[in-house]
Amino acid sequence: MEAKKKKRKGIVSKAKKKEAVARAVIHKGNGTIRVNSRNILTITPKYIVDFLREPVQIAGPLAGEVNIDIVTAGGGFMGQMVASRAAIAKALLEYRPDEKLKKKMVAYDRMLLVDDARRVESKKPLGRKARKKRQLSRR
Repeated sequence: MEAKKKKRKGIVSKAKKKEAVARAVIHKGNGTIRVNSRNILTITPKYIVDFLREPVQIAGPLAGEVNIDIVTAGGGFMGQMVASRAAIAKALLEYRPDEKLKKKMVAYDRMLLVDDARRVESKKPLGRKARKKRQLSRR
């Protein structure tokens, strides 16, 4: 039998970076942020924690009254963290729509609210990668 999926209560937002996808659920709480069921304070290296808290610091007191749970999948570690950061920012704006806060976030870093559309270029024939070719010998 299939296990029933647990219903998440709150507002859901989604963000992407390369192959990584992050889904954030925001609901009333005390300011806790969890990434894949781990408190962000337990994540290493520590500069990642600072990176994830940027949208929270921009939001100010609003972030202290909500809990954010993030589930990430796909891609690499840093891609997941960039997607998580964007999901946090989008969730905060969905929880309390505020034009001033939105402008503040866009001025700080546009990637907080806009997903990165860049993808890996496909490999071409006669090459090792998308653009790399074997070195030509002139002799």
